[in-house]
Amino acid sequence: MKRDSNLLDYARRPVMLLWLTLVGLFLYVPLVVLVVFSFNDSRRTSVWKGFTLDWYGRAFGNAELLLAFGNSLTIAAVSMLLSLVLGTLAAIALWRFRFPGRPLVDGAFALPIVVPEICMGVAMLIFFARVMPWPQDLPWPLNLGPIIIAHVAFSFPFVAVVVRARLASFNREQEEAARDLGASQWRALWDVVVPHLRPSLIAGALLAFTLSLDDFVITFFTAGPDTVTFPVKVYSMVRFSVTPEVNAISTILLLLTVILTFMALRIQARVTAAEARKL
Repeated sequence: MKRDSNLLDYARRPVMLLWLTLVGLFLYVPLVVLVVFSFNDSRRTSVWKGFTLDWYGRAFGNAELLLAFGNSLTIAAVSMLLSLVLGTLAAIALWRFRFPGRPLVDGAFALPIVVPEICMGVAMLIFFARVMPWPQDLPWPLNLGPIIIAHVAFSFPFVAVVVRARLASFNREQEEAARDLGASQWRALWDVVVPHLRPSLIAGALLAFTLSLDDFVITFFTAGPDTVTFPVKVYSMVRFSVTPEVNAISTILLLLTVILTFMALRIQARVTAAEARKL
């Protein structure tokens, strides 16, 4: 047994440690360079001249960039809520009910996950141009409608996958016991099933928010002439040159993502600890 435990202790293997180190550097060094050069006192990002916070001031003073960032946050928040509701209901329906064509519906929900984004973007472009034309010159945030619908279309299947994975560990006898005690179907669902799904709901919401916030391809095809999101704005700026101003606003977005991830992990840890205490 001791020999087997040593064989499973990969951390003591020099080759494995080297491989893990190289993978970590490959993943995180570019992010570190991005953050460091956001404080560069030079317009050329390839040459370090000194430390400065001026680029953050310029980023916060750029009205167009802030508008694009606000649009992205609004789209991500709304699409996250809609994707969370639709994905959870879809997962529960596929988990609980048996009906004709269920495998076909199950495959249709997974289709947006595997379809290339460029195909999804072109499909949404044709849909909003021919099938359901979206009115132009609408006030904010109604002008964000096509992007929100497109983001929900490809985000909610990810939520459904996460929720279904959590439902696989649910004991149906708990819900049946609640029904025997007089709870209605919706009451049993809300009081018994939903608390069990809480960690997956947090993970699914965070995943949907991140997917929407970072999306470029589908947004590029569905955005109107007067609607700009943060990824599209950054792309238009990068086409000419990568300035420390872009690095600064990207660092802010990275920091926001890290904070949201940390909050989600803390909430999920608390839920897991509470479940362990109940057991």
